[in-house]
Amino acid sequence: QVHLVESGGGLVQAGGCLRLSCAASGSIFSINAMGWYRQAPGKQRELVATITTSGGRTNYADSVKGRFTISRDNAKNTVYLQMNSLKPEDTAVYYCKVDSLTWPYNYWGQGTQVTVSS
Repeated sequence: QVHLVESGGGLVQAGGCLRLSCAASGSIFSINAMGWYRQAPGKQRELVATITTSGGRTNYADSVKGRFTISRDNAKNTVYLQMNSLKPEDTAVYYCKVDSLTWPYNYWGQGTQVTVSS
């Protein structure tokens, strides 16, 4: 089992920045990728960014490229999402997700609210 604890959400004005953190504990040896997803009211959950634990290969949604940066600290088993130039349309609940090599193959955090005011 993998346990995830997210932090860093909040309320910010458009153009501002926030950094989200997600710390993993438990069966961390099985984690091969970590990422962030978001879900706005009335919309489906969507990928924001992912990063592999080995090699640090990243992937971003087109809507956040150039504004958001995902990074990880393997020693701390933590993944970060630096969000700059925030827009009102970035408002959503942000979820941390890790992919595991063992069943159940993925885990989700509890979510953290990000609200960007115009």
